[in-house]
Order: sequence, then C-alpha cells, then structure tokens
Amino acid sequence: MEVDIEEPNRHNRRESETSQASNARWRSLFAFTSRSHLLPLCLALTLSVASGAVAPVLSYLLGKVFDCFTSFGGGKYGGPELIRRVSKYAIGLTGLGAASGLLHTGYFGFWLVFGELQAKSARDSLYAGMLEKDMEWQIRELQMATSQPLGYVLQSTVTALAALGLAMYVAWDLTLITIATIPFAAIVLGRLSARMQPSIDGQAEALSTASKFANNALQAIDTVKCFNGQDFETWQYAKAIRKAAAKYLSQAMANSLQIGFTRFVTQSMFVQGFWYGSHLVIKGKKDPGQILTAFWSCLMALQAVEQILPQMIVLEKGRAAGATLAAILTQMVRRRRVIMTGSLKPMFCEGDIEVRDVSFCYPSRPDQLVLKNASFFFPAGEISFVIGKSGSGKSTLGNLLMRFYEPASGEVLIDGNAVQTLDIGWLRNNVTLVQQRNFLFNETIFKNIAFGRRDWDQVRREQVKQSIDAAYLQDTINDLPNGLDTLVGPGGNSMSGGQRQRVAIARARLRDTPILILDEATSALDHISKDLIMDAIREWRHGKTTIIITHDLSQIEENEYAYILDQGTVVQEGYRYALEKNPAGPLAAPRRPSINFPHSKRLPRLPEESRKRSVATTNSLSRGSIASVCSNDSLDIQYQPRPQSVFIPTIFSPGAEMARNKGSSHFEPFVSPAAAGAFTMHRMSGVPSIFGRPASASVPASKRSDLMLDWPRSPPWKQKMQDLSLVNELHQSKYNAGRKVVERCAARSLKRQSNTIPLKTMKPPAEDRSDDGHGPNEATNKRSVASIKKILLTVWPTLTWRHRPLLLGGFFFAGIHAAATPIFSWVFSKLLATFFLPENRSQEALKWSLSVLGVGSGDAIAVYFMHYLLEACGQAWVDSLRIEAMKRIIDQPRAWFDRDKNGASKLTECLDRNPEEMRNLLGRFAGFMFVVVVMLLVALTWSLVVCWKLTLVGLASAPFIYVVTRSYQAVSAKWENTSNQAGTAAASVFTETFGTIGTVRALTLEAYLHSKYLRSTETAFRVGLRRSVYSSIFYGLSDSGIIFATALIFYYGAVLAASKAFSTQNIIQVFSILLFSIANANAILSFIPQINSSCATATQLLRLANLPHKSSHEHTGHVRLPTLEMITFRDVSFTYPSRPLGPVLNGLDLTLAPHTSIALVGASGSGKSTVASLILGIYPPTSGALTIASLPISELHLPSLRSLIAVVPQTPQIFATSVAGNIAYALPERSTLASREAIEHAAKVVGMHDFVTSLPRGYQTLIGEGGTGLSGGQAQRIAIARAIVRQPLLLVLDEATSALDGENARGIRELVKRLTSEGVGVLMVTHDRDMMAACEDVVVLKDGRVAERGHFDDLRRRQGGELRRLLGEA
Repeated sequence: MEVDIEEPNRHNRRESETSQASNARWRSLFAFTSRSHLLPLCLALTLSVASGAVAPVLSYLLGKVFDCFTSFGGGKYGGPELIRRVSKYAIGLTGLGAASGLLHTGYFGFWLVFGELQAKSARDSLYAGMLEKDMEWQIRELQMATSQPLGYVLQSTVTALAALGLAMYVAWDLTLITIATIPFAAIVLGRLSARMQPSIDGQAEALSTASKFANNALQAIDTVKCFNGQDFETWQYAKAIRKAAAKYLSQAMANSLQIGFTRFVTQSMFVQGFWYGSHLVIKGKKDPGQILTAFWSCLMALQAVEQILPQMIVLEKGRAAGATLAAILTQMVRRRRVIMTGSLKPMFCEGDIEVRDVSFCYPSRPDQLVLKNASFFFPAGEISFVIGKSGSGKSTLGNLLMRFYEPASGEVLIDGNAVQTLDIGWLRNNVTLVQQRNFLFNETIFKNIAFGRRDWDQVRREQVKQSIDAAYLQDTINDLPNGLDTLVGPGGNSMSGGQRQRVAIARARLRDTPILILDEATSALDHISKDLIMDAIREWRHGKTTIIITHDLSQIEENEYAYILDQGTVVQEGYRYALEKNPAGPLAAPRRPSINFPHSKRLPRLPEESRKRSVATTNSLSRGSIASVCSNDSLDIQYQPRPQSVFIPTIFSPGAEMARNKGSSHFEPFVSPAAAGAFTMHRMSGVPSIFGRPASASVPASKRSDLMLDWPRSPPWKQKMQDLSLVNELHQSKYNAGRKVVERCAARSLKRQSNTIPLKTMKPPAEDRSDDGHGPNEATNKRSVASIKKILLTVWPTLTWRHRPLLLGGFFFAGIHAAATPIFSWVFSKLLATFFLPENRSQEALKWSLSVLGVGSGDAIAVYFMHYLLEACGQAWVDSLRIEAMKRIIDQPRAWFDRDKNGASKLTECLDRNPEEMRNLLGRFAGFMFVVVVMLLVALTWSLVVCWKLTLVGLASAPFIYVVTRSYQAVSAKWENTSNQAGTAAASVFTETFGTIGTVRALTLEAYLHSKYLRSTETAFRVGLRRSVYSSIFYGLSDSGIIFATALIFYYGAVLAASKAFSTQNIIQVFSILLFSIANANAILSFIPQINSSCATATQLLRLANLPHKSSHEHTGHVRLPTLEMITFRDVSFTYPSRPLGPVLNGLDLTLAPHTSIALVGASGSGKSTVASLILGIYPPTSGALTIASLPISELHLPSLRSLIAVVPQTPQIFATSVAGNIAYALPERSTLASREAIEHAAKVVGMHDFVTSLPRGYQTLIGEGGTGLSGGQAQRIAIARAIVRQPLLLVLDEATSALDGENARGIRELVKRLTSEGVGVLMVTHDRDMMAACEDVVVLKDGRVAERGHFDDLRRRQGGELRRLLGEA
C-alpha cells in the first residue's frame, strides 16, 4: 500500500478524521473486530450478562433475609425459625458468592483478552499505512475502552435491566412509582453527555499540538540549544497544554454534574418508594419482604447506572479513537485500490527509462507544478546526470521513478512499460534510490548494508566486502570497537553525515539493481572521498543504467549526458563537451575557474546511436535563464589514498528519529510570540547590506560591539522579574505577559531549594547517575512502579497556592460524601423499622423518607464538588509535571539524548499519554479511596456502638478480603507494567519503520519490518494474555469475598436476634450500615487495574520531572561576554559519551580569530563538526583547555555565548510552523530582529524571498511537519536565513551549501566575503574547494589534529600537503 512520504492532503485528511471522530458511533469500538475475535467476545458478553444477574439475585436474597427479620420483629415466629430460615438464605448467598467469583473471573479475563485482540488487530491493520505519531496513544485508548471498562459497563447494564425486571415482577406498581423520575433524569444526563464530545475533540486536538511541539523540539535538540530556544519551546508547549486543560475541565464539569445528579435521583427514590411501599403493606397487598426486594432491586439498578457514568469518558475516548483509526484504515484501503494496480513482472529489466511530458505537483501544494511537461530519456547501460537549482524538480524525478507519487499528467516508462502497470515489488527490486539524507536503521553496520538484499538474512560477511571497498568504508569500520557489529543508533545518529552516505552507497552496491538513482548521494563527502567513490561507481555501473542527481558539475565527464532543469522544465540537455560549447550555458568554458581538470582531457566515448536525442539538442529557452541555473564548481580529481576516518556522531548531522504527530498550527501575528525571558541580543550597530537593519537603527561602526543581553538565569516560571539582567524596555511588556502565561501552567510551587519533586523513592542514587548524562546505568531501565501513596505525596508540593485550597475543598466534600453513607444507612434502617411498627406506619415512613431526601441532596452536592475539584487539581498537577518534565528534558546535556531510552519518540509518548492516565490517580481514584477509608471508619465506629458483637464478626472477614485485594492489586500492577513495556516496544518498531519510510520502501524492507513489528505485537499480545489470566483470578476472588462476608453477617445476626442479646432494630441498623459501606468499598475494586496502569505511567513521568536541573556543564559558567574574542584549543581531546572508545579530537591545538573567515577542512569523520559543537558548548572537552577571550568555556554563560554565534547545520532543522516562525525561531515577537522587514531581508539574502512570496500564504505558510514540503536546498536556505537574521558575531556553516545549486552556493560565498569585510566571523566546515577559496584562512584537520594551516592558494601549492591530497591534486 502507498502512503505519501510527505503526507499529502494531511490537513484535509485530518479534518475528515476529526469529523468522523466527532460523529463516531458506538460500533466504532468494534471497528477492528474480526471473526477470530468472536469467540472471546461472545464468551465475554455471555459471562458479563451472567455476572450482571448476580446483583438481582443478591437483591432477591437480601429481601428474603430482611423479610425474615421484619417478620421476627413483628412476632410472626420465634428465634429457632428465624435461624433456620436465615441459614437457608445464607447458604444461598454462599453459593452465589462462589458463582460470582467464577463469573467475574471469566468475564474480566475475556474482556482483557478481547481488548488485547483489538489492540493487536488495530496495530497490525494500520501498520502499513498509519503515519501519525500518536497512533499508539489512540490504540491505547481503544484498548482501554474495549477491555475492562466496556465489560464493566455491559455488566452494569445487565445488572440494571435484570434488577429492574425483578422489581417489576415482585411489585410492578411500586417499581413504577419508585422510578417515576428516571425519564426526566435520562433527559438531563443525555444533555450533559452531549456537551462532552466537543470538549473531548478539542482536548485531543490541543494534546496533538502539544505532542507535535515536544517531538519537534526533542528531534531538533541541537538546534534548540544552539539558538537558545529552551524557554521558547517550553512556553509554546505549556500554552498548548493549557488549552487542552481548559477543554478537559469542561468534560470534568459535565461528568461531575452527571454523577451528582444521578446520586440525587438515586436517593430521592426513597421518598416516593417507601411512602408508597408502606401504604401497600398497610393495605395488605404486599408483605415487607416483597417491598424490600422490589425497592432494593430498583436501588441496585440505579446504582448500576451510577457506576457506568465514570466509565463514560473512557468509552467516549475509545469510541473517538476507534472512529479515527477506522477512518484512516478506510482511506488506506481506498488508496490501495487506486494506486496498487500494477501487476506486470517482466522477466528482465534492461534499464531504458523514458519520462514523457510529465507534469507533477505535490498534493500539499496543488497549485504549484514542480515538473512542467518535462521529458527525459535515460538509455540502458549509460550514466546520465540531472542538474539544476534547488527546488527545480530534480529529486521529484527520483520519487516518480520509485512510484512514491503518481504524475498529474504524462507517463513514466521503464523498458516501454508504464510504471503504473508494473508490480510495485518488481519495480523497487530493480530500481535503487540513494538519497542525500540517508536513514539507517537501529541495527549493526553489517545488517544495514545487508538490507540491500532481499535475502538479507542469508548475506555473509565476505559478500559485503566488495560493497565496503566500493564505498571506502573499511577505514571507518576498522576504527570501531565492534567493527561491522557496531550499532549505529536510531536513524544512524552515531555516525557523521559522510559516513552515513557511504553506508548507503555500500548498501546500494550490494543491492546492485539494473537501475540506480543517486540523489546528492555524495554531498557530505570530502573531495578525495567523493572522487574515489565516483570512479568506483563508474567502474561498478559500467553497462548499467545510472541517474545521478547533483549540483556538483565536477562529477560530469566529457562524454556523459546531462539534463539541466530550471523551474520544473528541461532547459538544456546534451553531452558535457557539447554543452561547454554553448557560451550562455552553465558549462561554458569561459566561466570555468582556472584549475586543471584531469577528466576534461580524456577522450570522450560517443554512444550517440543509443540516444534518442541529438548530442547538440538544446531547448529553445532564454539563455539568460539557462546561465543562472548552475555555476562551475571544480571538476573531478585524481585518485589519492583514502585518509583515515573516525566514527563519530555530530550535532550538525544527526540522524533524525522521525515520528509523526497530529495537528498543525501557524502563528499569528507575523512570527511566533517569544517565551517569557527568551534570550535576545540587540546589536546596536546595523549592517544594512547584510542584515537589513532599519536605517533608524544603525549607528556608527565603531560602536558595533555594543550589545544588550536579555537572558534570565533560570526559566521564566521560576524567576522573579528582578533576576533578569538588562531587560530591554521594548520587550518588557511582552516578557511579563509571557511570564504570566507560563507561571499559570508550570510547577512554580515546586520546592525552590531542591528543584525536584519530593519523591525520594523515585530517584535512588544509581538512577541519578543514570539520568544526568554522565554515565549510563542500564540497570535502571527496569524501574519498579511507585506506590500510589508515594505518587500522591507529590501532589501538594506541586500545586500552586491557587489550587491547594481547591484540593482541600475536594477532600472536604469527599469527607461529607463519606459521612453521608453511614447517615443514609441509619436513616434507611429507620425506614425498615417502620414495617413492623404497630401504629403511625405511614407517617413515620414519610418522615424518614424525607430525611433520606435531605441526606441525598447534601450528598449529591458533595459528590459534584468532590469530583470536579479533584479533577481540576489533578489536571493542574499533571500539567505542572508535564511542563516541569519538558523543561528538564530540554535542559539535559546532549549526551543524555544519545541513549536509546531517551529517544525523541519515547520521551514524546511519555509526555503525551502518561499524564492523561496519571491524572486519574487524583481526579478519580484518590477521592474514592479517601471516601472508603472515612466511610469505613465511621461505619465501624457506629456499628461497634450499636451492636459490637455483630460488628466484630463482620471484621473477622476483613483479613481475607484485604489479602485478596492486595494480591489482586500487586498482580495487576506487575502485569500492567509488563504490558506497558511490551506496548512501548511495539510502538518503537512502528516509529523506526515510518520515520524512515522512504528508505524502507526503496529497499523493499516492508516485509522485514512488518515481520519485526508483528513479533513485537505478538509479544505484547502474549503478555496481555498472561495478564488477563492472573488478574482475572484475583479479581473474581475479591468480588466473591464480599458476598461470603455478607452471608456470615446475616447468619450471626439471626443468632443474636434469636438470643435477644440485641434488639432487632439495632441488628437491622448494623446490617444497613455494614452492607452499604461494604458495597461502596467493593466499588473501588473495579478501579484497581486502572489505578495500577496509572501508577506505572506516573512513575515514568515523575522520573522525567525529577531529572537533574541546571547541573550539567551548560550551567557552570556565569561570565557574559559582550563580544567574541580569540577562541583557543589547547591540547583538546574529545570522545563522544555514547562512543567511549575512539577519540574524535586528539590533542588539538587551534586558535580561531573571531572576525575572520576560516575554512575547517578534513576527511569525513576528522572532527570538523565536533570543533563547532565544542565552541557552542554542546559537549564539554574530554581533556585539554578550550578558552574564549582567555576564559575557560566552563566559566562562560553559555546562553549568552550562543547568542553571539549562529549555526547552520548540514542537516537543517525545519520546525512545524510558518516560514517566518522558522526564520525568527525563538526570537521575541517585538524584537527588531524578528520584524517583518528583517525576516524578508534575510530571506532575500539567501535567495528565498521569491519562492516564499509565491506560496499561498507567503511568510505565514506552514512548513515542516504538517505543512508545505521543501527541497533540501530550500530547507538549507531557510536555516541560513535563521542564522543571518540574528546578526551574529560568528556564523558557523557546517556543509551549509551541500544541498545548494551553483548559483545559490555562489551567493553564500559572496555573503561570507561581505560578512567578513564587516567584522563578522565565519567558521566554514566544508569539503567544497570554492568555499575554501572564499575564506581567508584554511585549517586542515587529520586524525583529530591540525595537519596544516594557511591561505587556500598557499596550501594548494604546498608539495605533499594534506589539502592537496584531499583535493586530489597531489
């Protein structure tokens, strides 16, 4: 099945999914139910119905027992007869208890099995097409709704119907009188329920936005740190969380009203019920036993309805999740029918490719054609080139050939067959695409290369040797401690960009398909590596169809054919030697630099007969436009021995761990509002020619170093206003407003001295060491789940003073609710006593019925406030922890993120799903537990006073019930945690697959990863089955224990009544108190599985909220530099913490002047990017001294240092916001640096203004995740504009032109020269010789040391020099 890599029409698709979720039907809960699920579903339904009948039978037996006591109290028979009759019913109760235990065990277990089956079915069905990051969260909601909550609702429904039926059978007239208020109540409850769905949808959308913000920030953590975006990211995350909280509080209010109203209706039934029941007894139409049976049945029916209501939110969310997932599955099936139509499998693939009059636009940009009637012919067995500007449609050609997309018009033919008619598997097994951004799987290097073959599991090490040699990987592999068995990390982020590209080339070499497409596949390599690999490719691909998409004209030999694209149209084509004769073309000889090009002297081979077009064919377009397409970069170079490389990760070329998230947003006004206290640097002098400062803002250049620094020493919600140093008056009001926003959301009341949540058991010393980024401790991965008591102890210190009174109020009303039950029981016993009063029976019944109404009214009000206030405090609690966790996560040192357990997808899921379950601990469960404890204490005290013997016998059963309940809780907690871990493992495989979906499809690895995913879901399913077996056994025992205790109490009560030790009225009073209290205590048992699940997720979130804060190397310095001075490395060595073996820098001695342009040159993996990361303080040096302005970097205030430096990474990070928001990332809204004029000028400098203004919404057009897709060159220019707009004193460019065409690369070179002339320093990490020539100084690194240094021309002339060797001129 096909899913667009850029997720086209995502906005429309989301609107459709949201609409279907809003109008979801209850059958959506069964959207993923298959025939194989029918057996456990039918068993679960049957057992639910049977277990639902337990309560009516219990009601019948209780009525009979009470009839015995009322008859005995009325003098109808004596003590022995009472004991005989009650003993008979006690035996019946014992049998009912045994049956109840078996039925509840079965129904609970089979519903858990059905929930696991639903989750597995949803995962498996959606795997091949589900591209949204929060898929696992939605499946979790569906699983939770279709397991215990759905079974509990069904059981309660059956109980209500059966109890009502029994009441109608015993006394239909009394039943109708009793439930007369039900229709009115149903209307009210229905209206309240209707109010909940919009809030549920709004909350889901806001949470998706928050999840997107978190995921973007964690994936781009290097960019966030380099641009001081920590506070901004926390601010916008907090803003989205606040919006979700407001929506949830609307749900909580409606649900609390439902519960309180139902409570009132339930207890108000006593007024009409007992008054009319007393009338029937007086008239002799019914006996007291029938009245009690009918009334007790009505009461049970209403209590069953009341118990359904707390589960409705879970079911509503499950229904919405099921509808959303089903909608996505429907679209996948529809797309499968439309797209997967090809079935042709030719016996051979010759390799002739013809693109005939193809036009194409990306679905996310339907009004912009990327290709316009473009035609190409790539003959079999030839190497052809496609060159052109960034965004001219080059990469799109590769996507069409791979059938990632379908052309809007025209056709693509392979060997004369339209690609639509070819079997998709055959196509991708005969065509290999190697892209510029290569994604590696979190496997060993050997397996990543072996994935090139379909039978990867049969590949032997000898077979990959040729591939390794072709990609010149042997030196890199030799430097690794585990060689080919070294894990590359998620996305390959443990390797540099050049090393990842060589692994991808080695994989393509092993694959060796008839057709190969290289899309900027060597852009991250140094010159000598690039030239050697290109020559190896030519030898390997001799006689095979090869398409090379590139900006580097030096790769084209004299006798190789090239197509030149401009704005989606082929403007020129021909052999290189013919194109060079065109004086207006990009390959014109006079435009070439004065360098000897070895390949130009080679005799061309002229297979003109193989071409369908003449060598000299040139489309009749404007020569001016043609001339602007490309520039002449240096041509191919001679062979030289490959320099030794080192295996390193770099902050500027990370392997992105892709994760899809729902929701998209853009910011108004022009740029995003800045976080409170976000760092701002205002240059008091302008550089109008580059930075576009307003004329009124410019001052003499002599004052250009005067800076105003606005940076808080701690995040805004923890910092008083006076802590800000030199806050600019222009931004003061915005900071104050932003500060208030964050203060309302964040955990301001967390203890300021310790900066941690006081949960000592959550952070043992070993765990601290594991999470501080200074050393891994794998033992801590298997953390135990904290108890609910320890978790709830974090509530009070986390809440603000505004919420603490609400918390006290919530428990105050919970206490009232708890006391209401014993009072209600006492009044109820008085009602029962009226049945054997000799006179004034009706008046007494009315009196005590009205008393019940008064108690019920007060209880209903208490229930409403208890639920709502605790839900509000629970939301504030988890929101504070969420924001605190987000703040602390972003504050962790870079090494912390290199560990697998701290991957972006896992952290995002923890922030996304865990708090939603954790909130229930306070919002739902804590109140219930408090009520049960208080209620039992009051009830037992009261009962001991009234009839102490009967109370003590009742207490005798407490140890058994306690042991069973605690066992159930422990078993459920253990398996819930194990099940959560298995589900997380399945989600990780899903993320790995769809984070690299283009690579997965290009390598036809769908089957392998599908198998891997199925194994993980099968493991999760088996764990779920074991959980259902063990949990259901103890659940059944805990339920039956209550009925056994009831039978014991009734029997001994009959013995006491017969012996006249206590009055019948007192015994009935104790019966009422104990039975009502036990029934309410039993209700808490149904929440134990959900309590354990919430405890497991709460433990994970609290771990993040307790991460060390401001304890890493990034917070040791306090000196703020007003300007940059000399940067000096003295004997600096460095080893990446994630790769403790193999130093990247080894005794580096280097001095960098701040106002000059310096090119940092070396082979891939020589440590160039590492130098830049050390200057920015992303990592501390392992040894040696790094000083700036003669001060150790450990003494410098890193945020202020980073404000003086702007970085352009090789792999640009595009955030999910507008173009303007990306350029002005993390700048305060009112800053002149973030003004519209400044942003537009920066875009003009990098040549993006015309493209941006052509977009539908201009600078407000959404890009990144969920927005308009950008080409690699366009993304790189956005990143350069982001750096330029900040007016830095030092600009770091890490291979920042690797994805740019010649014209734009030439513009960047001119920019570097202009910046240097105006006193701005430039540190250029590059392999490009023209970029080296544009710099004043060139530093060549080798093996982590400076090999040579000097001017570019001097080093090129140096015989035996390292630069000459790298350039292939030695």
